[in-house]
Amino acid sequence: MKKTASQRVSKPANERKRAASKVANGVRTGTVKRETTETQIALTLTIDGTGKYSVSTGIRFFDHMLELFARHGGFDLKLKCKGDLDVDQHHTVEDIGIALGEAFAQALGDKKGILRAGYFVMTMDETLAVAAVDLSGRAAYVVETQVTAPLVGDFQTELLPDFFDGFARGAKANVHVKTMYGRSNHHKIEAIFKAFARALRGACSRDERMREMLPSTKGLL
Repeated sequence: MKKTASQRVSKPANERKRAASKVANGVRTGTVKRETTETQIALTLTIDGTGKYSVSTGIRFFDHMLELFARHGGFDLKLKCKGDLDVDQHHTVEDIGIALGEAFAQALGDKKGILRAGYFVMTMDETLAVAAVDLSGRAAYVVETQVTAPLVGDFQTELLPDFFDGFARGAKANVHVKTMYGRSNHHKIEAIFKAFARALRGACSRDERMREMLPSTKGLL
């Protein structure tokens, strides 16, 4: 039986997760180590990368989606997760979303000079997907996939909203993704991940005209 949040037992926060971020030579990086009784995740992200990746989640289709996310976003991503896949994939998928979002939040630092928001319309053969991201400091997500199969490859498709929910919470971002139309369930999911990567790439991009300015009138993101 799946445990509720209040029933889960985890290590103290300082043992459960150690995170660091740095900006060296203008390259923004974040590192997250997240350990619970359900998953052990080690993740390193470089926003200003070249699309290199090394991904192992135990779910091959999910690996593929994260690999193309890195390539289309121009992010360098190193990710290794050992999860309780004997229970099901939920904890692995959600916790990776959280860790990835936290890595982006750390790498972006104070967010000065970034565009903050981005969107992309992505086609994949007969499928069209859209994604919009706002690094607003507020967590919200909307996911509409039109996926009709419970499994694509070895991936439980009902968990897509859990991944994007986790990312939105970790990054403190608004994330909206939607498949407009399509036939192949594989294409629907892949187009969403590609659109998401390119929307996030835009949101993380820097505007030299506003490099010392926070992209908000509130003075806080």
